[in-house]
Amino acid sequence: MKFIAIIPARYASTRFPAKPLALLGGKPVIRRVYEQVAGVFDDAVVATDDERICEAVRAFGGRVEMTSAAHRSGTDRCREAYDKQGRAYDVVVNVQGDEPFIRAEQLETLKRCFDDPATDIATLVKPFAESDGLSALENPNSPKVVLDAQSRALYFSRSVIPYLRGVPREEWLSKHTFYKHIGLYAFRAEVLREVTSLPQSPLEVAESLEQLRWLENGYRIGVGITSSETVGIDTPEDLARAEAFLKAHPEFNR
Repeated sequence: MKFIAIIPARYASTRFPAKPLALLGGKPVIRRVYEQVAGVFDDAVVATDDERICEAVRAFGGRVEMTSAAHRSGTDRCREAYDKQGRAYDVVVNVQGDEPFIRAEQLETLKRCFDDPATDIATLVKPFAESDGLSALENPNSPKVVLDAQSRALYFSRSVIPYLRGVPREEWLSKHTFYKHIGLYAFRAEVLREVTSLPQSPLEVAESLEQLRWLENGYRIGVGITSSETVGIDTPEDLARAEAFLKAHPEFNR
């Protein structure tokens, strides 16, 4: 199978404008993301709506596509960039442009989900640890996932799922394995075209999670499980945390 990674990157982030160009260990964040994925897939390209990001990617030798500024989601931006490639791939991987510490083994886990011909879409989860604490589990900005016996997603929620009836809340993490969603998606190419043509669904609107649109429309989401932590960058404070993480993990300095 042929895989292409597409990295959507916007300049006008509400919480952190110009985030893709922020320096992390002396390199722009978008370059660090690109370098993490370029060697794992058959191809990699940044999809952006901003000339400054486009110029920065070209400056370090990366591939980039200019896309519309009107897209509502990174998935829609990925679809436009894929349609501009002029060649066919089996799977399109949407790698968030603010995940500079995504690991090769995590990406390989994602790829293996497509060994199952029934998989339409794939994503990753990480088990919550007891040491994460109840506040991390209850954080609505960290979506949770429940899986079926074939490691496919049954549901995603900003609420804690499942609810452990009869168990004190402070004991939940010791009594059950809860899964945290890592916002990385891979789509069979024809499925990407289909899901980006669907209208928003009631569950998607309710939880503000676009993957619920796909589940509501019957698509099967395969889930890979990883034990590695990622450090996403949403705010300037996150960038400071990422700098500390980089110093503690020299393997990311290539």
